[in-house]
Amino acid sequence: MTGRTRDAEARDHAAVLALNNGATPHVNALSAEPFDWLVRHAEWFRVWEDEAGIAGFALVLRSGLDYWSENYKWFSGRYDSFLYLDRIVVAERARGRGVGRALYDDLASFAAARWPRITIEVNLRPPNPGSVAFHERIGFQRVGVREYDDGVSAVLMMTREVPTSPSSERSGQA
Repeated sequence: MTGRTRDAEARDHAAVLALNNGATPHVNALSAEPFDWLVRHAEWFRVWEDEAGIAGFALVLRSGLDYWSENYKWFSGRYDSFLYLDRIVVAERARGRGVGRALYDDLASFAAARWPRITIEVNLRPPNPGSVAFHERIGFQRVGVREYDDGVSAVLMMTREVPTSPSSERSGQA
């Protein structure tokens, strides 16, 4: 796999938004205004780039924000301090090449010694079993289920505890 993780830049935003909106229903679609809010409040916003361009991204928010997401609010009601992985998307052309894992490893390095946990949710209804299995393989634990839309939709709430000291430096390469 040839590519690298790097901080997202303003020039990446159109490609990231298109990648995000192409990944529904696994992530919710965004218009420009909510996307801009997320970018402004991101604690960590990285992209994976290869020779063809942006192949993936992840955007993380810190605890303590006034964020409209019910999933974020669910975690806020249970944990004082956390990083919330609001969204991670890998382009179809790059799936199975380790892009998601590289972004998660980069996030874990960033979070070490700064935050006690990383939180996420994964769709149960509509189902996303590949994502559930992936997150369990990389150390996320199930901590609850949040149903909404009168039970038609549901997400699995997951956390991953973060080591108290950094285990590796962020290399930007994978």
